[in-house]
Amino acid sequence: MDAAIDHQDQEDTGARPQLSAWLWKPWYAKLWWATIPVWWAGMAISTQVDVLASFYRGGFAGYLNILFSPMTALMVLGVGYIRERLDSFVGQGAGVALSDDEAEVFFADHSRRELARTMERWRAQSNPMDPRSGSLWIGNPMNPNNPGCINPNGRKRH
Repeated sequence: MDAAIDHQDQEDTGARPQLSAWLWKPWYAKLWWATIPVWWAGMAISTQVDVLASFYRGGFAGYLNILFSPMTALMVLGVGYIRERLDSFVGQGAGVALSDDEAEVFFADHSRRELARTMERWRAQSNPMDPRSGSLWIGNPMNPNNPGCINPNGRKRH
């Protein structure tokens, strides 16, 4: 039965990384997790020992409180795990570089599309009859939502 469970665990580890591998397997993670209880035990003992109390009240100890906080270790050590998980969602490219002609066509097409998008945005922002122009549209007397809207006949609407 144990062999079947071990075999199943091995199959699961191949599919995706395990959180425990990122949080405990490397030597620096083991050292960090082992130091955390030592630090906090020292802080508990400092209530009885004056030498430790003066150290734990210092500014440097404040930084070490943050460093040896379990949440800090969890966040820092979990970065590699999260990065590995996110990389599994995005497949890697084929690794084939574009030829010079293909790159020229791609970038020229991209530049044309970007220019067209920029010009459309500029036209919309500078046209007082376009609602996308913001304050030009709001203050325009031809805007039907403006309280001082002027009718084509030249009269104000109320």
